[in-house]
Amino acid sequence: MKKEQVVNCQFSVWYPIFKKHTIKSLILPLPQNVIDYLLDDGTLVVSGGDNNNQQNQTNNSDSEEEDVQWSDDETTTTVTAPEFPEFNSKVLEAINTLGGCVFPKLNWSAPRDANWIALNSSLQCQSLSDIFLLFKSSDFITHDLTQPFLHSSDEDSPNPAINYELVLRKWSELLPGGEFRCFIKENKLIGISQRDYTQYYHHISKQEAQICHSIQEFFSQHVQYHFLDEDFVLDVYIDSWGKVWLIDLNPFGEVTDSLLFTWEELTSGNSLSANQEQGDTAQQEGPVFRYTTSDVTVQPSPCLSYRIPRDFVDLSTGEDAYKLIDFLKLKKRQQEDSEEEVDEEVRQ
Repeated sequence: MKKEQVVNCQFSVWYPIFKKHTIKSLILPLPQNVIDYLLDDGTLVVSGGDNNNQQNQTNNSDSEEEDVQWSDDETTTTVTAPEFPEFNSKVLEAINTLGGCVFPKLNWSAPRDANWIALNSSLQCQSLSDIFLLFKSSDFITHDLTQPFLHSSDEDSPNPAINYELVLRKWSELLPGGEFRCFIKENKLIGISQRDYTQYYHHISKQEAQICHSIQEFFSQHVQYHFLDEDFVLDVYIDSWGKVWLIDLNPFGEVTDSLLFTWEELTSGNSLSANQEQGDTAQQEGPVFRYTTSDVTVQPSPCLSYRIPRDFVDLSTGEDAYKLIDFLKLKKRQQEDSEEEVDEEVRQ
């Protein structure tokens, strides 16, 4: 995988080529001050001018004001979120154009590892603050911004200049059982993997031949020889009507999850087998299709490793006022205890 292949897999590069075969999307240039905010390692303070949420939080905490003694310490610093009024206006306009709900991503990645922090555990966003909350909590987004050319074979060559973009895609309810990842080598479809391999979907085994045929037909008619590279990874979705949609394009290399395959077998040049554990078999016509075959092989989602306790989430976002109040009371008691210990040491 070379750096040029990574550049070619940017959303703004492939979207104009396959626009009629994918979900309607809008692309906005990402200002440098927004990039700096996303990379800031400080306290998670969400910006974006979401006045409705702020008003709700204020109303919820009114009943507690009489019970809490807020500190008047002049040394206390208040962390405020930076504002991006011009960018926020453009984002809200784009969201409204796309129907009011969007799926956000950057040049390559979506914050799939951060859906745990959203109120509805979803990547559906209705405001810039929703997007910021996901982006600042995502290692995938940080990778895009800091190490987009990781695992490139030509790592000693200069990195191409990247113009970072916010991609907003019209929100669509995609069923995980309809998502598949396709591996293309030398413009030939060599392998198809169930995207959500951690779960067993009965309809996949029942419709294996039909699914494989539909994807092959879509690839040969609409994708093959149309993309800038001959090696790449294609994500597709088959809806309830049997129509195939292009969802994403990814570099053909370790930076992309190989799911039920391994990159060693995908790049070895040997024929793939339907079952990873069977080893090499006689070459077959068409791509190898791998999917989870029974409930016995069901696994936890890989994204679970990115989660943190819910209490930390509530405190960082201010979503649960009661937990925030308890936390402030605890900090005040700790401070008072510390001051008493200092006084005793002085007296001694």
